[in-house]
Amino acid sequence: MTQKKNNRFMPLIMAICVVVGILIGTFYANHFSGNRLSIINTSSNKLNNLLHIVDDQYVDTVDVNDLVEKAMPQILSELDPHSVYISAKDVQQATDDLRGSFSGVGIEFTIRHDTLHVQQVISNGPAERAGLIAGDKIVQVDGDNFTGKKLTNEEAMHRLKGPKDTKVKLGIMRFGEKKIREYVVTRGEIPTKSVTAAYMLNSETGYIRIKNFGENTYPELLIALAKLSQQRVSNLTIDLRGNTGGYLQSAVQIANEFLPRNRLIVYTQGRKSPRQEYRSDGRGSYQHIPLVVLIDEGSASASEILAGAIQDNDRGTIIGRRSFGKGLVQQPIEFNDRSMIRLTIARYYSPSGRCIQKPYTSGENKNYEEDILTRYEHGEFFSQDSIKHEGPEYHTNNGRPVYGGGGITPDIFVAEDTTNVTSYYKQASMSGLIIQFAFEYTDNNRQKLKELNTVDALESYLKKQNTVEIFANYADKQGLKRRNLMIQKSYKLLERYINSRIIYNMMSEEAWIKFLNGDDPAISETLRIFRENEAFPAAPAKEKDMKKAA
Repeated sequence: MTQKKNNRFMPLIMAICVVVGILIGTFYANHFSGNRLSIINTSSNKLNNLLHIVDDQYVDTVDVNDLVEKAMPQILSELDPHSVYISAKDVQQATDDLRGSFSGVGIEFTIRHDTLHVQQVISNGPAERAGLIAGDKIVQVDGDNFTGKKLTNEEAMHRLKGPKDTKVKLGIMRFGEKKIREYVVTRGEIPTKSVTAAYMLNSETGYIRIKNFGENTYPELLIALAKLSQQRVSNLTIDLRGNTGGYLQSAVQIANEFLPRNRLIVYTQGRKSPRQEYRSDGRGSYQHIPLVVLIDEGSASASEILAGAIQDNDRGTIIGRRSFGKGLVQQPIEFNDRSMIRLTIARYYSPSGRCIQKPYTSGENKNYEEDILTRYEHGEFFSQDSIKHEGPEYHTNNGRPVYGGGGITPDIFVAEDTTNVTSYYKQASMSGLIIQFAFEYTDNNRQKLKELNTVDALESYLKKQNTVEIFANYADKQGLKRRNLMIQKSYKLLERYINSRIIYNMMSEEAWIKFLNGDDPAISETLRIFRENEAFPAAPAKEKDMKKAA
């Protein structure tokens, strides 16, 4: 009888136990976790309540969704300079470059005088197969006029990109013709290369330019290395100048190609992200080749990971100027409407323990964004002594001193040459007039320029045309007044910039880079390092040896 009574009350007893357990758990959670969850819930409710009140009672009609879109970036900007919100319409564009391809017609374009001009046609891409050529003007898309003030880069990309195998009808005006030609282009996958140049600087030294670190960067690098190996490369230069970064994994894979087994490449660590190390596996095929890595103030994130791994492991020589200093790890988090945030969850540290990230103050992004200008004004681009080492001293595997406090400081500093820079040159380049002129010159002389199929031949021809004088006349009509003495002083700089852009328009990005490298002081210093067998950094002389030498 007693047993039956106990069985009858057992469910009630269990229910009471569960409730008591929940109450006790809630009490301890609130008192021993700093009531953090409660604070978050209260704050988020406050935000939701605010939006409801605005929507319900504000004097005018408000688009609450638009209000949220504008508020999201502001909230994230209070955290750090690299936590960002990306709206649904911008997500595709933000990921295309790193994804390695996108679906479109396969052209590079520029907008001049409210008209879309085809600057280059991607080899064997949909547009080339349909019959488009460089210099064509796209004036209609799917039967609608496509010129005028409404034409923007964003609108052009929106109309020309699209799902693979979909068709778009383009109305084309071709040089020397009065009638519109119609072409139907079937969109396809267009590769976006991150390795934009791979060629021999001389009979022994190979050069590879990496534009960013995307999904396909590592396989692209292997193809470039194989190409150079066929030309008996014995020294290698990797150019990361202006490379703003990308995927961590790509940088790790590339570093692995050059490092011996079990060398630390980089590690990450954050409040909720335990230390995670990335080490070399010893399978790299280029562990012994003399190596130089070029960096500058535009090299950031994954570029700094690769440069830091090479420097801290004494695997090669870093040449150039101090890198940007972006060492925060972002995790992409997608919302239901396909918008996303990139939230900082950890920091990058180089093998010696340096934090790559430069200092910043939360919510004060203006000073952070103007850091490069501050460096310039402080003289850091012109003198190694002007570099501020705000962090502690660390040491490479060989014991060489390296410094934290933001960015990678090169082993060999190369100053920016401003000897012949004048206010005329600055205005001509920063206003975009040189790029505009170069395109119009290319467009007007395309038939003749087509006959010159090497960089050297095109360069030689352009020098004879006195493009600087032609530009000065063009710029004068556009409102940039002639300054003959300044033009004379900056003549070589103007000629180099103008001719490089014409070469870019007519040939390829690799041809453009090859032309610019011809008189680049960083390249000259690189060749000297290889010539004198100094690519592998030596350990610093010990104190006793220094006293003996003295």
